Amino acid sequence: MSKHSTKEDWIAILTGTFLVAQGIFFLQSATLLTGGTTGLALLLDQFIPLSFGTLYFGTNCPFYLLAWRRFGAQFALRSIVSGALVSVLSDHLYLVISLDAINKVYCAVAGGMLMGLGMLILFRHRSSLGGFNVLCLFIQDKYGISVGKCQLSIDCCILIISCLFMPPTTIGLSVLGAILLNLVLAMNHKPHRYIVSYGEYKTKTP
Repeated sequence: MSKHSTKEDWIAILTGTFLVAQGIFFLQSATLLTGGTTGLALLLDQFIPLSFGTLYFGTNCPFYLLAWRRFGAQFALRSIVSGALVSVLSDHLYLVISLDAINKVYCAVAGGMLMGLGMLILFRHRSSLGGFNVLCLFIQDKYGISVGKCQLSIDCCILIISCLFMPPTTIGLSVLGAILLNLVLAMNHKPHRYIVSYGEYKTKTP
């Protein structure tokens, strides 16, 4: 499998972050949560008078350092750019789109799947959104446990904690979105099918 060009990588980063921001927009519109640092930022957004984008980028910052130390400068810088793009896009999508009718089930499904697809694109092109994505990529790289399974475990913990602050219906739909997000990753980013070494490309065929 040939290496992606730099041009392809940056186009993919723009595409992936756009899809993730769209997914977050659906979740925000229905006041739903998800896992990872995105879920933490959405939860904090209910109580702290800062924009989602500011909270999201702030919670991701410590993980960019981990990305730098474990996967190298290139991966870390791409992750920082990806996280910044999602932050900016998420805070300004209301300028170009609005929902007149909100079906929370649809928002949970669309939000989870769009975020999963966007993250998958980023992973395939040596980038991430920072946060627990970096930790999960580290675990996959070192122990061979798929990103989706690792992310799902962390997401479940965050959503369980969210039960203390949000109504059960919101939590239930948020869990649905998180499951769909991680199913997209688990089915399409398996270590034995497609392995990316984030310092340099390394692939393995079945």
